[in-house]
Amino acid sequence: MIGGILDDGKARMEEVIARTKKAFASVRTGRANPALLDRIVVSYYGTPTPLPQMASVSVPEPRLLVITPWDKNSIKDIEKAILTSDLGLVPSNDGSVIRLAIPPLTEERRKELVRLVRKDAEDFRVAVRNIRRDLNEAAKKKEKDGDISEDDLRRAQDEIQKLTDRYIEQIDELLKAKEKEIMEV
Repeated sequence: MIGGILDDGKARMEEVIARTKKAFASVRTGRANPALLDRIVVSYYGTPTPLPQMASVSVPEPRLLVITPWDKNSIKDIEKAILTSDLGLVPSNDGSVIRLAIPPLTEERRKELVRLVRKDAEDFRVAVRNIRRDLNEAAKKKEKDGDISEDDLRRAQDEIQKLTDRYIEQIDELLKAKEKEIMEV
């Protein structure tokens, strides 16, 4: 009975971890990372299209991203999308590829990024706690309906809490690693 609730909770919390990793990957550090461009949406012939679906992104050097569009006519649109994004990067193109030089981060910008990442981490922790609340309510409902005993309910709540603690710990570890990466000069 409780196994189904725990499995559901585990799957939902895994999703939160996946979203955490994706969100952290898109935060700019001093190093070039193709995931930086995952959030960029380009107006391609009037259709909003994610950049990774229109071009390949490579990292030839630690501080350089090279974007090779599959359709050379889209270079201007891609440049415009990068300029209007919140990345703060200036693209340069030679007619066939776009180069994005990743400048070293200032100390102030690093601290701002750490604040942003901490806020994101807290949002993800809240998401995990909301899942815990849903699971506890589901377990209480089963107890109220007479499907499980009061002792089973307590055991279930203990298991749900352990699951929650484990996933919040994972978020904290991801946060620690990202903070370290951001503050690295």
